[in-house]
Amino acid sequence: MKRGSDNLPRALIVEDDRSWQQILAELLRDMGLAVDVAEDLPAAVQALRAHAYRVAVVDLSLRPFDPHNREGLDILAALQRHNPTCTPILLTGYATVDVAVEALTEYRAFTLLRKERFSRREFRDVVRRALALAPLNRWANGEQEPTAPPPRTDAARPGEKRGVVLIVEDDAGWQSILTELVREAGYTPRVCGGYAEALGRLRRERPALAVVDLSLSGSSLQPENRDGYRLLSTMRDAAIPTIVVSGTGNADEAERAYEEWGVFAYVEKQTFSRRAFRDLLTEARNAFQGQGSPLDSLSPRERQVLDLLAEGLTNREIAERLVISPNTVKRHLKSIFEKLGVNTRAAAVAKRLAYKEPRAHDG
Repeated sequence: MKRGSDNLPRALIVEDDRSWQQILAELLRDMGLAVDVAEDLPAAVQALRAHAYRVAVVDLSLRPFDPHNREGLDILAALQRHNPTCTPILLTGYATVDVAVEALTEYRAFTLLRKERFSRREFRDVVRRALALAPLNRWANGEQEPTAPPPRTDAARPGEKRGVVLIVEDDAGWQSILTELVREAGYTPRVCGGYAEALGRLRRERPALAVVDLSLSGSSLQPENRDGYRLLSTMRDAAIPTIVVSGTGNADEAERAYEEWGVFAYVEKQTFSRRAFRDLLTEARNAFQGQGSPLDSLSPRERQVLDLLAEGLTNREIAERLVISPNTVKRHLKSIFEKLGVNTRAAAVAKRLAYKEPRAHDG
C-alpha cells in the first residue's frame, strides 16, 4: 500500500488500476490531501485500522474486466465499521441501477461517478463537497451501522413510451439512478442540473411528470438555496404532477410540499426504494392521464390575450394589437386567471408555456 504524509488530512483510494490510481492521487494531492492507495479489501482494511480518513474514493470492481465484481461495496461496509466519519465516493465503469441505489442508500456513498463520463472538474467539486460533509457523517456518533440488504429479485419490465419525465437533480449519481428508472418505466427522461436549465426545458416542451430534488445547491450545508422550492411553485402553476426526491427532508418540509405545492409524492433518498419509485411513476401516470390541457377552457380571444401576455406585452399594448379597449383586456385577464386557477400574470404565462405544443426539433 502506498502511503501519504501524516501532516495533512488524508484520503484513501481503493483502486486496482494503476492508471486510475495515478489520476485520482494527483487530483487529491493537488487539493492538499495526503493520499494512501490500496488495491484490494485486505490492504484497505489495513489502512483504515492505521489512519483516520476524511474521504475515500472506491472503485466498485476490484478485479480487472470483471463487470460482476462488487468488492467496492465490501470496502464501503468496512468504512462504516472502521472509519464512520469518512465520506465515501464510489467510482465505477460497470454499476447497474440496482447497485447504484444500494451504494447510495444502504452503504451511504456520497455519490457515484462513472468512469466513462469522468470529469476532473466534477471530481474536484464532489471531493470539496464530501470534505465539507465528512465531519457530519451520520454514523459518527456511534449509531448502529447498516447491514447489507437481501438480494433484489424484481426484474426489469420494459414498457411503451409514455411521455417525458423532467428530472431536476444536481448529483451525478442520483441523475444516473433516476434516469435509468424513468427509462425502465417507459418514459423519456430529460435531465437538468439546476433551476435555470429546468425552466428552459419547460419552455420547449411539457413533461408528463417531474422529479425534483429540493436541495439543488449540492450540499445540505446550504439550506438557503431555494431553487427546488421555486421549481415546485412553477410545476404547481403549470399543473405538472411532481415527485420530490429529497436528501435533506423532514416532516415539516414534507407537509409543506404536499399542502402548499401539491406534490404528488415525497421520497427521501435515505430510504429510497427502486420498486416503490417505479410504482409511484405508474400511479402518477394513471392519476393524470386523460386530463386535458387547462388552456382548452379558454375562448379564442382569451387564447390571443394569453399569447400576447407571454410575449411580454402590457395591457395597453395587447389592446392596441387586438384593437380592443384596455378595460376589455382586463376582463379577459380576469377570466383567464379564473379558468387557469392562477392569481398572477407570471403564473398564467408559466401555465401557457407548459401546455403549449413542443417544437418539432426538440428531442
